[in-house]
Amino acid sequence: MIIDYNLIMMDEHKQITHSIVAFGKALADPTRQKIMRLCCCEWRNVTELVSLTKLAQSTVSHHLAKLTEYGLVHVRHEGKKAFYTLNQKAIMRCCDISANIFAPDCDS
Repeated sequence: MIIDYNLIMMDEHKQITHSIVAFGKALADPTRQKIMRLCCCEWRNVTELVSLTKLAQSTVSHHLAKLTEYGLVHVRHEGKKAFYTLNQKAIMRCCDISANIFAPDCDS
């Protein structure tokens, strides 16, 4: 069996690039930022987020779907309800990767 490490590196690069782009898209949207803040350190369902954000249920659901797709929130299902919390490890990983790419010479 021959392993092409260049292909593996290209695949890893695509995954990293996808993660950074998704992270950037999440942070670029003020509504997603608000939802991320509200989901930090606690589990919230759509009804709670609608109440807290004063947005339509469809809007909150759309943004949660994107955050889930990007891997930036965890989802837990209880019966018919879904609860969301911020995936803090993914946030830290994206920040770390971004720092290594865009500020590799910083000592912080």
